[in-house]
Parts: sequence; C-alpha cells; structure tokens
Amino acid sequence: MILTLMAGVVLAVVTANVLLWPKVGLRRSNSRARLSVLIPARNEEQTLPSCLEAVLAQDGVAEVLVYDDHSVDGTAAVAARYARRDARVRLISPSPLPRDWCGKPFACQRLAEEATGDWLLFLDADVRVTPGSLGAVLQEAEERRVTLLSCWPGLDMHGFWERVLMPLLNFVVLTLYPVPLALRRNDASLGLAHGALMLAHRDAYRRVGGHAVVKGELFEDTALARAWRERGEVSLCLDGQQVVRTRMYRSLREIWHGFQKNFYPAFPRPLSFWAFLTLHGVVFLGSFLVLNPAAAGCVLLMRLLLSIRFKHPLWSVLLHPAAEAFLLALGVSSWWRFRHGSGVEWKGRRYQAP
Repeated sequence: MILTLMAGVVLAVVTANVLLWPKVGLRRSNSRARLSVLIPARNEEQTLPSCLEAVLAQDGVAEVLVYDDHSVDGTAAVAARYARRDARVRLISPSPLPRDWCGKPFACQRLAEEATGDWLLFLDADVRVTPGSLGAVLQEAEERRVTLLSCWPGLDMHGFWERVLMPLLNFVVLTLYPVPLALRRNDASLGLAHGALMLAHRDAYRRVGGHAVVKGELFEDTALARAWRERGEVSLCLDGQQVVRTRMYRSLREIWHGFQKNFYPAFPRPLSFWAFLTLHGVVFLGSFLVLNPAAAGCVLLMRLLLSIRFKHPLWSVLLHPAAEAFLLALGVSSWWRFRHGSGVEWKGRRYQAP
C-alpha cells in the first residue's frame, strides 16, 4: 500500500511536469542586444566543427569565443581555422588551471572575461543548435524577464546502451523536480540548469560573481542556477529540445565514467544522496522486485509519459528495471570513489569531491 502510494505521488509529479514544462519555441527575435557565444572546449576536435557551423549560421551572433582548455588533440587548430574564415570567431588560449578550480568553470570564467556582449551564451562544444534557435532563446529570456535561462537539451541516442540508459537522465530529474513550482517561485533550492546551453545577462553574471562562485563544483550548471537565485537574480530552465540537441555519451564506458564524476557531487549533503538512492531502490526498482503490479505500473507509466514527451525509444521503457540497477550501481561507485577512493578521472584530470 505504501509503495503504491509513493509511486502514485511521483507519477502525479511527472504528469504535471510533462504537461506544464514550457518549451522554447522557434521564432524570430526582435532583440537588439549583442550576443556572445562562449564555447569551452577540451579535446573536442571531432565535435567542435559541427557546433561552430550551426552557431555561425545563426542571426544576431556578435562574436564566438572558443576557449581551448589545454586540449591534446586538434581542438585549437579547428578553432583557429574558423577564426581565419569568420572574423566573429576568436580562439582564447589556455591559462594555467588554478588548484582550487575545476576545469569547466574556469574555462567559462575566462570566456566571460573576454566577452563583449550584453548576453553571454555558454554552449558545450558537443551540442548542435537548430536554425534560428539562439535568437529564440534570447527572445524567451527577455520576455520572461530572467537573467539566466538554461535550455534542457534533446538527447540524440544511437547505440543500444545509449537508448537504454540515457533516458534515465530525464527520468531522474523530472521525478523529483517540481516544474510548476519552479516557474512560480524563485527559491534557490529550485534552481536547475543544464550546461549544454545557458544564457546569462552580462551585468547579472558579474553581480553574482560569475563561475567563481562554483569554481570547485563538478556539477557547476545547477550549482550556478542555485547561486543565481540565492543572490536575488531570476533563473529558469525550460525544455529546449527543439533548439539544442546533444549526444552526451557514445558508449557504455562513456556513460559510466561521465555520470560517475557528477553523481555523488550533485548532492549537497550525504543525507540527500542516500535518500535519493533509497527512493530509486525501494520504489523505482523495488516495485518490480516485490512484484507490486500497481506500483510497477505507475513507474512504467512515468517512463512512458517521458518517452513520449522527449521522443525516447518506447521499447526502452520495458528495460527500466535493468536501467535502474545500473543507476544504483553507478551511484554507489561514485560515492565510494569520492569518499573512500582516489576520486574520478575525466578527460585527463582527476577530481575529488568538493
């Protein structure tokens, strides 16, 4: 009875989120603000060209700055080639990474220091923006009167493990995050962002303190959104699958290591981490293990609703128990490495828990 009740409550949250989370629609912008596109890039030789091509095809882009974050591949050469072709593109050479900074926050801070635009659009090097999308994002931010707008990206999935496991990212967020409440209240605890695309007003960015306020965070995007709200600025995270898409990871190994570095640091306190694992173990996996058809049906319905909204493979819903087992193992591994091991390694850097 309790298990079914818990699953039913979460199903209500997911249903509200699916129905009420606003999408960033593609539309023409009438903004006259200068837009700086800022791309931190570490070993992105393969993905950077398509990202830059899509950005440079947009209207209203004043400049595109690429920070070569000590890459050991041809990332800098790619950026330099585009800089010769288009005067709006500028390659920012790397500075030594300070000991108390994580790589991406420092790269973003350096980019912001060099930017001249009224709005700063931080964009991951492995994303693809759709035609006309950047003007639409800027228009959305100005109409909603926010100073930080993040767009939750659409997920491009090609391999078997991507299709099975990557939908859990949206499942994890939208089973816990109350979208209708976050739209109405600017509480810091309701701050949410995805680093794939974040648009910040330059003046507000400086007032908040920029990425320096999250310099030691591996989960820097949502941490910045929370810091934004703590300091009285208004932030929103909207469904941006129509304007930005990304293929985050390309193999089971990449999925494991990519999320392992963010899993445990995503939680502000150990208690919230263990509460999260308990919820997933008891409700989202336990419903199937104890053969509770009502609770399991609620969980599958959550997955189905999210799959329809975000265009995930419908057949992946049936493999939810296996995906949940993977998620729990990943969480425990992340906790162990940060609390009792030597941390995690990502793109040649080793990180400890903040």
